[in-house]
Amino acid sequence: MSRIGKLPIGIPNGVDIQIEDNVVTVKGPKGTLTRKMHPAISIVQENQQIIVTRPDDEPLHRSLHGLTRTLVANMVEGVTKGFTKGLDLVGVGYRAAMQGNKLVLTIGKSHPVEMIPYEGLEIEVPAPTKILIKGMDKETVGAFAAVVRKQRKPEPYKGKGIKYENEHIRRKVGKSGAKKGGKK
Repeated sequence: MSRIGKLPIGIPNGVDIQIEDNVVTVKGPKGTLTRKMHPAISIVQENQQIIVTRPDDEPLHRSLHGLTRTLVANMVEGVTKGFTKGLDLVGVGYRAAMQGNKLVLTIGKSHPVEMIPYEGLEIEVPAPTKILIKGMDKETVGAFAAVVRKQRKPEPYKGKGIKYENEHIRRKVGKSGAKKGGKK
């Protein structure tokens, strides 16, 4: 049995869940999320919990069991608390700013990079070198954060670029100078 898949999902107060033909709709204080799940996995609401079960131990069903449970749990957490992804800009002159609904990045290119956030996302720039991406859908928050990071990935020599808040950049040693008495 899947360790993740067998765990019941608690439904907090103020959250309404509807399950029809494996289409799960979750309504909460932050909004509404809807997702179609695989038809082989059954999703049942009992008392104040959601229980996800699979028909048998076939490899496909085993892999879908934990995935389905996690997707539903993320929907419930998204409509109650939401998700946040932080990005840090590292480098001299690297900065971010909001201009209307656009995120403008100055990251060492010949022009500022303007990005329009995906629908349902909120972008905050609390400091010129910090970006916070907030939203209900974990997948959308992570996807937009990856697109922003892709504009200037951190490089291993000086660590310059856009990195995730808790990301550790593995550093490399640069070239060493010409050795004394070596070949010329």
